[in-house]
Amino acid sequence: MRHQRWFRITVLAVALFAINAVARLVVRIGFDDSDTAQNWATIVMFVLVALVLGVLTFIRCQRVKPSDWLPDVGFGALGGMLLTVLIGPFVSGNGPFANGAGDFFAQIWLYSGCAIAGTLLGYWLAVMLGRDYRSKALKAYTQNRAARPRKIVRR
Repeated sequence: MRHQRWFRITVLAVALFAINAVARLVVRIGFDDSDTAQNWATIVMFVLVALVLGVLTFIRCQRVKPSDWLPDVGFGALGGMLLTVLIGPFVSGNGPFANGAGDFFAQIWLYSGCAIAGTLLGYWLAVMLGRDYRSKALKAYTQNRAARPRKIVRR
C-alpha cells in the first residue's frame, strides 16, 4: 500500500495540514487574542510548508525523474492547501470565509507561493549540486562513453 501513488500524495497532504493544525492550535490555546502571535504562527507555518516541500523535492528528485515526482508533490501540496483553507479555520473556531473572501484568497496565494518556492528551491539545490536524476544519468553516460575504447574505422 505504501508504494501506491495516492498513498504518497495523501500522506503529504495530511502532513502539510498537520503543520497548519498545530500552528492554529498553538495560537488558539496559548495566544487567543494576540495578533502578533497569529502573524508569527502564520509565518512559521508557511516557512515549514516550504521547508517540508523543499526537503521532499530534494530527496525525491535524486531518485526518480521529474515526471514521476512532480505530480506527487504538486497534488500533495494542492491537497494540503485545500485542507488548510477549507478545514483549517474550523480548528481555530472560525469558518473558511469568516474574515471575508479577501483573506480566504490571500491564504490560497500565500500557500501556493510558499509551496512553489519550497519545491523550486529543493530542486534547484539538487541541480546545483549535481544530484538530480538527469545530472546523474548524464554523468553515468559520460563515464560509460569514456570507458569504451575508440572504434577504429577502416576503409
